[in-house]
Amino acid sequence: MTVTEKMEPIRVANETLASQIRNCLADDITSGAIAPGTQIDEQEVAERFGASRTPVREALRELASSGLVTIEPRRGARVVELTLDRIGEMFEVMAEIEAMCVRIATERMTTLERYQLHHLHNISHKHVLDENIDEYDATNKQFHTTIYNGTHSSFLIELASNLRQRIAPFRRAQFRGIQRLLISYEEHAAILNSIFAKDSDTAAKLMRAHMLVAGAVYTRYAYEHPSRLE
Repeated sequence: MTVTEKMEPIRVANETLASQIRNCLADDITSGAIAPGTQIDEQEVAERFGASRTPVREALRELASSGLVTIEPRRGARVVELTLDRIGEMFEVMAEIEAMCVRIATERMTTLERYQLHHLHNISHKHVLDENIDEYDATNKQFHTTIYNGTHSSFLIELASNLRQRIAPFRRAQFRGIQRLLISYEEHAAILNSIFAKDSDTAAKLMRAHMLVAGAVYTRYAYEHPSRLE
């Protein structure tokens, strides 16, 4: 029996109603279905999801922390007008931060942490086969967070996590690109192999490319949804 077979399954927690609302609104915003500058009516959103205003407000606060909406007193939430140039800059910075994280993590991760990462990678394969964006996105977040934690640097973990939260909706949206789940999975496999080989330079190079490709895929996705650019 291998180490991974002995490990307890890692389960992705079921989405809360607020999380479901947040993801749906984020998908609508990043695809252009809800145009930049649009005022979001809490009551309309609540009726759409058959919910009270409480989870809607929680979802909007999370979207605000990601920079997708702004919440103004007595005026409610409004979709932020982000340019593709600005989003591209965010992906570039994220690429460098993630490259730094994986370089340090490759040198510092414990054996258990390496196998936890491997276990998450195995779990994500099923989501690729099922073409389940929601589950792959959740497991992908755990995969990258495990790398952050593997740096054993509280400051770097905080920095990477905060930036990830800001760019998360766009990282999620790029999974709608053609075969992006499979390609992302294969890119993870190459990064994982470098981590197990303790080749920190190659791991960093692959992670940087992984994030820059994600940014490029999102840009193409946005151009395929012209209302996103208005």
